[in-house]
Amino acid sequence: MNEQEMTVIDHLGELRKRLIYTALAFLVFIIVGFVYTKEIYHFLIKDLGQPLTAIGPSEILWVHFMIAAVFAFILTIPFAAYQIWAFVSPALKPQEKRKTIWFIPALFMLFLLGLAFGYFVILPIVLKFLMNLGEDMFNVMFTAEKYFSFVFNMTIPFAVLFELPLVIMFLTAIGILNPMYLAKVRRYAYFILIIIAVCITPPDFISDFLVAIPLLIVYEISISVSKITYKRRMKRMIQEQEDFTHNE
Repeated sequence: MNEQEMTVIDHLGELRKRLIYTALAFLVFIIVGFVYTKEIYHFLIKDLGQPLTAIGPSEILWVHFMIAAVFAFILTIPFAAYQIWAFVSPALKPQEKRKTIWFIPALFMLFLLGLAFGYFVILPIVLKFLMNLGEDMFNVMFTAEKYFSFVFNMTIPFAVLFELPLVIMFLTAIGILNPMYLAKVRRYAYFILIIIAVCITPPDFISDFLVAIPLLIVYEISISVSKITYKRRMKRMIQEQEDFTHNE
């Protein structure tokens, strides 16, 4: 077995270890989520103005599991981000390590910001629009499964996509992406983001529009962030090359 094969095996072993750590953290957090399911449940329905209906015992179990799983997913994000950073950090220079470690808390804060935007801004607008659409036509009754599916579809995608600028910045900082490529694939990115908006919203144009526009803005912010990071990286590389030439 040559040295290169040993290196690949070592990397796969390290990746496996990081994935196991992340999975264990998720399991711990999901147990905690089950403990606080009732508190989270009452917080999510406090502004609804009507009780939810559960159709069968299986739906009760589904609600408990879904709330606990989303709770665990949110808390696992900073831990998973650290595991990713720890996996790639041996390939980074000391200066790059110091500059990229702050991505971990920033990633979590952006996730919470996106979660709050989806829950406090987008969700009330879409829910009010749909309720007004059915006013004087239907006797609206919310089942627990349908309501929480709607809430999570309106919030989790925003929370994930709000992290896009920071992820782009990180990938640009380590040389995997650049703003030229992001601008080149803009039309395809727009198409994918619009498809995502259509899939996670109710089948009406207003909801699709309200969700799609913020996603497109987030992508444009990602390109701008990538440009700034790319310029700094190029400037640093030129400076390092000049220092190396001068030392010779």
